[in-house]
Amino acid sequence: MIRRMEEKDLTGAAGLEQRYFSVPWSGEQLKESLGSPDYLFLVAEEEGRVVGYAGLLKILDEGDITNIVVEEAYRNRGIGKRLTEALLDEGKKCGLHAFTLEVRAGNLAAIHVYESLGFVREGVRRRFYERPVEDALIMWKREGASPGRPPEA
Repeated sequence: MIRRMEEKDLTGAAGLEQRYFSVPWSGEQLKESLGSPDYLFLVAEEEGRVVGYAGLLKILDEGDITNIVVEEAYRNRGIGKRLTEALLDEGKKCGLHAFTLEVRAGNLAAIHVYESLGFVREGVRRRFYERPVEDALIMWKREGASPGRPPEA
């Protein structure tokens, strides 16, 4: 089940951060962000346990997808894609028209999911990630854009 994150989910989300991100958000950072109207967080829950979560920062009419993570034992089941789809749907309900994210250049599985949802590669942030150092692809999904091309100005 995918639903909005609640305070009771913070421990599970923080645990995912610690296990899967080289520079994780702390439980306190997650709690502060969850309380802010500028953020939107969703969780994937199975058998009462948080097995994934996704976050988005709302900036005017754009959404910056901050994190998407799924517990390793639950990967390859479409949970990450469903979390991303739900995040996009909820963002659109909030009036967002464009979405961006950064992804490790070597995370081919995530890149494939994002491209299948209409995100396109628009830039690279060199040496963006730490532990290990790796480039980040900057990807965008804009309402009304043709697949593979940003909209015309």
